[in-house]
Amino acid sequence: DNTTISGVFKKYKPEVVFHAAAYKHVPLMQLNPEAALQNNFLGTKALAKLSISSGVKKFVMLSTDKAVNPGNIMGISKLLSEKYLQTLSKVRDTVFIIVRFGNVLGSQGSVVPIFQNQIESGGPVVVTHPKMTRFFMTVTEASQLVIQACVMSRGGEIYVLDMGKPISILELAKNMIKLYGLEPEKDIKITYSGVRQGEKFAEELINSDEKLIPTDFPSIFVTRNKSKENREEIQNLLFNIEKEIQLYDYKNLFKDLKKIVPNFNEKKMWSSKLQG
Repeated sequence: DNTTISGVFKKYKPEVVFHAAAYKHVPLMQLNPEAALQNNFLGTKALAKLSISSGVKKFVMLSTDKAVNPGNIMGISKLLSEKYLQTLSKVRDTVFIIVRFGNVLGSQGSVVPIFQNQIESGGPVVVTHPKMTRFFMTVTEASQLVIQACVMSRGGEIYVLDMGKPISILELAKNMIKLYGLEPEKDIKITYSGVRQGEKFAEELINSDEKLIPTDFPSIFVTRNKSKENREEIQNLLFNIEKEIQLYDYKNLFKDLKKIVPNFNEKKMWSSKLQG
């Protein structure tokens, strides 16, 4: 809502914007891909433009490891947002910063409170697949990553936390059951729901064109592209994608998304009921 946000900016005149708003529920966004792209990508673009015109000094966007080699629309929407903000770096007074999160333990919709409720209700604990793994970070780690990235950034960087090895969701479920003094499968059953549309068995922190560079802060890394991207080409491509989203021009949208996400497959990754 540009009118509302513009009013907020005029009243409070923020110097720093932390952009955490997003549709993040992967299966739901698979069924509503237009909403994911409009809210997550076009919403980011609108907020960034407003930040520039309002004289905001720093703009920090919370991204996700799902933006790396994305296998779903939510991840694609965040990757487009990353690409757009990077095109703004070094050409505007506003410094644009990106931080990639893993799963934040205890956050709304995260697996830990869901498992807690299932255990306290007597089970079963529902796991998608026994081979499913995810990167996890605490709320404190997430907050420190955002603040420290904001302090050290010069613009256009993507910051990543060293979250260690990915954690098995099945092992997490078993350990949580044991923390309650119960025995997995004996006291609390574990069932499997199956991998949902758009989900991957494992997430990644960087794509094949990126490498991690250490920073002065322990456990925080900045990504660097191995090959130089053409800023003007990316800007033009993102401009076309924006128009195609607004016009529901699926044919050209799919063609242009494949230029950003080579593995994009509309038959597997697009389930909209609006498409004719």
